[in-house]
Amino acid sequence: METQKIALVTGGSRGLGRNMAMSLANKGNDVIITYNSNKAEADEVVKAIEGIGRKAVALQLNVGEVKTFDAFAVELTTTLNEKWHRSTFDFLINNAGIGINTPFATTTEEDFDLLTNIHFKGVYFLTQKLLGVIADGGRIVNVSTGLTRFSLPGYSAYAAMKGAIEVLTKYLAKELGGRGIAVNAVAPGAIETDFGGGVVRDNEQMNKGIAANTALGRVGLPNDIGGVVAFLCSAEGGWVTAQRLEVSGGMFI
Repeated sequence: METQKIALVTGGSRGLGRNMAMSLANKGNDVIITYNSNKAEADEVVKAIEGIGRKAVALQLNVGEVKTFDAFAVELTTTLNEKWHRSTFDFLINNAGIGINTPFATTTEEDFDLLTNIHFKGVYFLTQKLLGVIADGGRIVNVSTGLTRFSLPGYSAYAAMKGAIEVLTKYLAKELGGRGIAVNAVAPGAIETDFGGGVVRDNEQMNKGIAANTALGRVGLPNDIGGVVAFLCSAEGGWVTAQRLEVSGGMFI
């Protein structure tokens, strides 16, 4: 009998991460999500996943605090053993993140360091820390952004970190290929969520402007993204690796 597949989605309590977690569960995977501060939101996602007949757990993690990763790895291993009687999981989705929109000229070192710690350093060292817990033949999906292809003022630091993630994705694919682990980056365009203060969702002028510059004629929704992540973690997506898949509806083409 094939082992039940387990996905770990960082930042899985809301927005895109929640949709990714639900999409993975709908495809028959069990899911572990992490949340930074809102346990109630995370518990709601766990309940929703359990409601469709899959197992789920929520663990607290601040992906910007590398010094906490040892303790998190121990907690994760304990959870896997107690809930699934396994010592490994299959799919790592590096999704957790924040948005800071500030012009290059006024970006502070504090903003820069915060974005680096969450979007690049955290992803780098969390993935490294969990290498022994990811099963051979597993998958890693890193979340990037359309902003590495096109430029919108105010995202220089954020997009630069995501550019680093795209390069890292190729190196991970190369170095982990011997274990049968496929590694890809998914790059959403503008999405209607609370990300970055909900500006894309709540600013009607911005929303209409983006829709007018998107081939499919609207702004993206969380439902547009989760299924692509689930596909990359499916048997059908197994021969895709080292790729950047932009999921933007044809934004700025």
